[in-house]
Amino acid sequence: MWIIFVLFLCVFETASSGTHTLRYIYTAMSKPEEGFPEFTAMGLLDDMQIDYYDSVNQKKESKQTWMKENMDPDYWEKGTKSRKSKEQWFKVNVGILEKRFNETKRPHVLQWMHGCTLDEDNNEEVQGYDQYSYDGNDFLAFDKNHLQWVAPMQPAVATKLKWDGEKILNQYTKGYLENECINWLKMFLRYGERDIYRSVKPAVTVFAKPDKDKNNLTLTCMATGFYPKTIHIHWYKDKQRLGEEMNSTWALPNNDNTFQLRSSLEIDPVEGKGYSCEVLHGSLPEPLFTHWDGVVPGEGTSNGIVIGIVILILILIGLAAAAGIGFIIYKKTCDPYRHP
Repeated sequence: MWIIFVLFLCVFETASSGTHTLRYIYTAMSKPEEGFPEFTAMGLLDDMQIDYYDSVNQKKESKQTWMKENMDPDYWEKGTKSRKSKEQWFKVNVGILEKRFNETKRPHVLQWMHGCTLDEDNNEEVQGYDQYSYDGNDFLAFDKNHLQWVAPMQPAVATKLKWDGEKILNQYTKGYLENECINWLKMFLRYGERDIYRSVKPAVTVFAKPDKDKNNLTLTCMATGFYPKTIHIHWYKDKQRLGEEMNSTWALPNNDNTFQLRSSLEIDPVEGKGYSCEVLHGSLPEPLFTHWDGVVPGEGTSNGIVIGIVILILILIGLAAAAGIGFIIYKKTCDPYRHP
């Protein structure tokens, strides 16, 4: 289930240092699994979580000190009220879609993401998006240029036809994406500029793990503690680059507003040493090369246990941060409710 969360979170990346994105993600589960609230809501500025709400605590809360200091209590009170309403809206609509897809036994996930991207250098909107997914698959997307919804699957057609008939709400959505969202984005950039424009270098480690039959080794290059999110990892053998990025995971969030990324490479043990990984990141004045020391921890050794614990902790930290996917934006004017 958490894979669906991460997939939706990774749909958009900040394109460059000159562009910035404000996006909000709401997530509702029909049958909540242990560790996941029934409903979550989260706001993201670039790759930084700025607020959070879930059905357990039922309160919109700041995730950044500068948000708490600059937004007055009325902002948080109205945001909490709005997200409680959205929680009920999602609960109803998850049930509707379960029946429409004729799948009511297993858990299902309905998500909504909307936001905007600003080209700060030219002070203009790059894109605005408003889209829904069901169980990780695209369900509906708003075409703001033609004021209509796009349905990539048959079960979404009925919703598209219904929502296309609501001309006023479609016009409001277009206006929000092109104007109000951009205004919020600019304001948040001013408030959080110290954190948003910072640069943190990654810590890099290379280690090996034998497979079960010990015929191959898996080398892993772990980069963690870096910001911003964009990073690239490449493998080298005796100073020769081994093609493009190899079996890399998505960059996952740590709990301190930094990120982590792993890249793995399978090798033949007889090939010996000579492997290294190259890390490219905006915080680094030049590529960072980290060499594998040739050590292969044996099964059951203390080194192997320690490495396993470290990796598990890093993964759990990333998942704990990523699991809070979902959000609701406070709107100054109206808060439209739609049913599929």
